Amino acid sequence: MEERLSAAGGELAATIRAGVATVTLNRPQALNALSYGMIRGLADWLDAWERDDRVQSIVLRGAGEKAFCAGGDVRALHASITGKGGADVHRDFFEVEYALDFRIHTYPKPIAAIIDGIVMGGGMGLAQGAALRLVGERTRMAMPETVIGMFPDVGGTYFLSRCPGETGTYLGLIGPTLHAADAIYCGLADAYIGPAAPLEPALAALRPAIDHHFAHDRVSYILASLGNESGPAFRDWAVRTREALEKRSPTMLAVTLEALRRAASMPLEECLRMELDLVRATIEHGDIVEGIRAQIIDKDGEPRWNPERIEQVTRSAVEHFFAPREDRASHPLAHLKDSRAHARVAARFPRLRD
Repeated sequence: MEERLSAAGGELAATIRAGVATVTLNRPQALNALSYGMIRGLADWLDAWERDDRVQSIVLRGAGEKAFCAGGDVRALHASITGKGGADVHRDFFEVEYALDFRIHTYPKPIAAIIDGIVMGGGMGLAQGAALRLVGERTRMAMPETVIGMFPDVGGTYFLSRCPGETGTYLGLIGPTLHAADAIYCGLADAYIGPAAPLEPALAALRPAIDHHFAHDRVSYILASLGNESGPAFRDWAVRTREALEKRSPTMLAVTLEALRRAASMPLEECLRMELDLVRATIEHGDIVEGIRAQIIDKDGEPRWNPERIEQVTRSAVEHFFAPREDRASHPLAHLKDSRAHARVAARFPRLRD
């Protein structure tokens, strides 16, 4: 017997059959981008299913053939931040989303994510917590937040800082698109479910250059290092990578690099608390509004960053993003703690960059 459920006005659907609850992110026209109603509905279902003996395991998937989830609804985020959407949903969205991501990472029943399609941003937050992450022929994975003046959040500081070598630093700063083989290579997927074996990971060939150039702790040093690349095997890649960095928000590149370095020695819940504080500082700073405008709203591709160049980003400006906003006990995510889950989460995301 099958039970059908719906939430968020149909943007979230589920079936329960033979002990398996299959959840479908149901906004195919928007590449299953997450609305506030979707994350709230999924959180409520997980709470109910933990106590429901009919549900032994959970599968997360996306509707349609294009995407698992392309991230959060950035148009709605832009409207909320600028006051044009009629409600400041962004004040609650990230808090609920990060708590949901932690819930998936530490959920007592097995969760599988079928990510054969586009998976970015908020979609990565859902997928990376799953006990089994399945990629396929159509997988296109990325954390491209710096393109819109943001940083890799939804636990991204945690799982990217634990990718092999400096690949996570590269992925977080540049946001390149990964196919299935590279996702597995970076420890961001567990198995391939396509019709044929995946290709060799492209990042494996780039690892020597990535580990060399992205080991620096200042973005300006990374840019200089890429500019000095003379090896014929990596010269063209270095030029393209440097050009990509120069198009990102200088402030958010510096914040992202600092966050990744800090997160490498922090447990998941501390990373999520840090990210929530960073989101608030990022919204106050304003590059995220300008980035979304340039890339998503007006699509002119000409963001006016503040400041315009990495040399103008001071250390004190970066430190301001990480300044405590409240004491630990009153933090909105203070409740994120589950000592029983630490070993399990850490085992899935070992520190591989050393």
